[in-house]
Amino acid sequence: MPRTSGLRLMCVLAHPDDESLATGGVLASAAAEGVATYLLTATRGERGRFGTSTESPGPDVVGKTREAELMAAASELGIREVRFLDYPDRTLESVNRAEAIERIATHLRRVKPHVVITFGPEGAYGHPDHIAISQLTAAAIVCAADPLFGADAAADPHRVSKLYFIAWSPKKWAAYEAALRKLVFVVDGVERQATPWPDWAITTVIDTSHVWPQVWRAVSCHRTQMTIYEKLGNLPEEHQRSLWGTQEFYRVFSSVNVGPQESDVFEGLR
Repeated sequence: MPRTSGLRLMCVLAHPDDESLATGGVLASAAAEGVATYLLTATRGERGRFGTSTESPGPDVVGKTREAELMAAASELGIREVRFLDYPDRTLESVNRAEAIERIATHLRRVKPHVVITFGPEGAYGHPDHIAISQLTAAAIVCAADPLFGADAAADPHRVSKLYFIAWSPKKWAAYEAALRKLVFVVDGVERQATPWPDWAITTVIDTSHVWPQVWRAVSCHRTQMTIYEKLGNLPEEHQRSLWGTQEFYRVFSSVNVGPQESDVFEGLR
């Protein structure tokens, strides 16, 4: 058994359900190995759908419900701690950047993760919140390592060892959209679509086949969102395994020695 004692993984994401759909496999797999896993979520997704209802019960109700769903999913995935940045849904690109970066950096210094995972610069399918959290997290990692950064002079700086972007391959996106729907996001009248990473750009492929039922249970905790996920529940096991049996990432940087291709986000740290 590889040494996992003391290793820490933090995912910094935008909404409830991102943790299950985008990083559920790596979170569950790491937790099963004894790695301490942490989740920092920027919003409560209060502008999202609310089951089959055509009218929203309001952002407070939706936000509290989605927070509860996230906590249930986190329990399924074995996440040690969940924290929120407390920003309103769909506002991340316009928040006070300096404040948001300091909030994230404060959590990085407190938890001291070895590995951080967030969205890539394309935001999966162009979602502005996903793009913003990617940029904010990258900046916060730099700032957290700077001893001169921040109002709290007593806070110890922390240098993250490895940063990863979530990176879906063309094959993975094809399987996902075939089971779900075409993922698009409209910004200023322009339709953005899912953006696969080329296979050659993906540095890290994690085998999560041993935890895929756990990931599906976590996805299922997000009941208010199940109107778009309901097709997933009817898939045969082979298709489920193709969706959740691996997770793919782009290694942005590593301060430890690693090979060009990895099967473990903790390579070089164990």
